Amino acid sequence: MKKFISLLICLAMSAMTFACTKPNDKLIKVRVNEVTHSIFYAPLYLAIEGGYFEEEGVYVDLTNGGGADKTMAALLSGGADVAFCGPEAAIYVINEGKTDAPRVFGQLTKRDGSFLVGREKDDDFNWEKLRGKTVIAGRTGGVPAMTFEYVVNKHGMKNGVDITLDNSVQFNLMGPSFEGGNGDYVTLFEPTASEFQKAGKGYIVASVGEESGEVPYTAFSALGSYIAQNRDVLVKFMTALQRALNFIKEADTATVAEIISGQFPDTSVESIKASLDSYVMIDAWMTNMSMTADSLDRLQDIMSAAGELDKRVTLAQLADNTIAEQVYEAVTGKK
Repeated sequence: MKKFISLLICLAMSAMTFACTKPNDKLIKVRVNEVTHSIFYAPLYLAIEGGYFEEEGVYVDLTNGGGADKTMAALLSGGADVAFCGPEAAIYVINEGKTDAPRVFGQLTKRDGSFLVGREKDDDFNWEKLRGKTVIAGRTGGVPAMTFEYVVNKHGMKNGVDITLDNSVQFNLMGPSFEGGNGDYVTLFEPTASEFQKAGKGYIVASVGEESGEVPYTAFSALGSYIAQNRDVLVKFMTALQRALNFIKEADTATVAEIISGQFPDTSVESIKASLDSYVMIDAWMTNMSMTADSLDRLQDIMSAAGELDKRVTLAQLADNTIAEQVYEAVTGKK
C-alpha cells in the first residue's frame, strides 16, 4: 500500500480522546491509541478499571483513533506511545521501508471480533444467503474488511460478482449507515451489535471470527526505539494485561461486566454481559500474548487475497515476543 506513512501522518490529528483513569504523579504514563472502543477489548478495560495498571505503576492515557490507519498515524507522529490496532497497519509501514518501524510486542485478540447483522431475524442463517446481497464490511485495507472478504471467498463468493462488499463507510459510521437504510447486512463489533438487536434495528446472524479461524487480529505495537528505551515500562504494562486476561478467563461475565461498566456509560450492565458472553463463546482472547508464525501466515494470506499486501513480512520483522513471553512465565509460572 503505497504512501501509507504519509497518509497516516495526515490523519493523526483526527484521533479522539476517551476518558480513562485519573493520573497519579507516581505512575508512569503510557499513551495508548486504540482502534475503536469495544467490549472486544474487555481485558484492556479490566486492567484499567480493575486497578491492575495502577498496581504495576502504570497510568494508561487512552485515546480512540476511530480506525487502524488513524491509530497508526498517532504512533508515527508521536501522538501515542502504543498503537492498539490490527497488525496489518504495522506491516504496511514496514513494507514502506521506515527505519524505526513499529513492532508488535503483545497480541490481545486472536480472531475477528465482528458479528454479521441482518435486517431480519434468521435462526437458520447460512453464508450462501449472502449471495446477491450488499454488505457494509469495513474500510478497504483494514482487517475487518479483508477478513470478511476471506470468509465469503471461502464460501465461493467473489466481491463484485456474487456479492457486493461496501468498503466506503468509515469504521465508526458503519452502524449508522446500516440504520439509515444502506446495505442488506453489516458487520459490527460489540456492544453495538447487541444494542442494535435489542433496539430491533438489526439481528445478529453469525460470528465472522468463528468462521474465519485464528488470526492476530488486534495487537499492541510501539516503535522499535520506544521498545528499546522503555522495556521495563512495557513489562509492567504487559504484566497488568496478563493479570487481567487470567482474571477474565476465570471469572463469570457478570462480574467482569460490573467492573468494566465505567468504560461504557451508555450501555447497560446486562448488555455488556451479553457482549462478553458472545466473545467468550468464540474464544476471542489470547492466553499467552505472543504472536505465532502460523497466525501471521493466515493474516498475510487474508491480506494477499484482498490484494492489499505488497510483500510478506516474517514474524521476526513484525513482532518482538520477548516481553510477552517473559511476562507470561512470570505471571502464570508456565512457559
